[in-house]
Amino acid sequence: MRDLPEESIAVEADLYARDCGSRQVLDRIGDRWSVLVVLTLASGTKRYGELAQRIEGVSQKMLTQTLRGLERDGLVTRAAHATVPPRVDYALTALGRSLLDLLSGLESWATTHLGEVEAARARYDTR
Repeated sequence: MRDLPEESIAVEADLYARDCGSRQVLDRIGDRWSVLVVLTLASGTKRYGELAQRIEGVSQKMLTQTLRGLERDGLVTRAAHATVPPRVDYALTALGRSLLDLLSGLESWATTHLGEVEAARARYDTR
């Protein structure tokens, strides 16, 4: 078994088992809003409004839920500053940054193959 960080818990993971927590982790990192938040935070700390502006189409409710979930899972930190108006900053944790290669690859694949996917959709829709 590999060495785990001090704060890690050794668990047996099986994505195919109905009750395995790894499915929840997969749901979190595979969710479109989570992917977009993590990719947006790749360039550094952002305020809530900056995230909302960058991620077109996300509702306030979904962005808030996504940020809370990412924070709960240890992927994002939330820092509230006692200023007027109040300011809240979000940043990736080390665990969150460990997702960047994976998600950047997903982003690259999606943009590279967009034309092929759209062509396949058009062919399918004309059947």
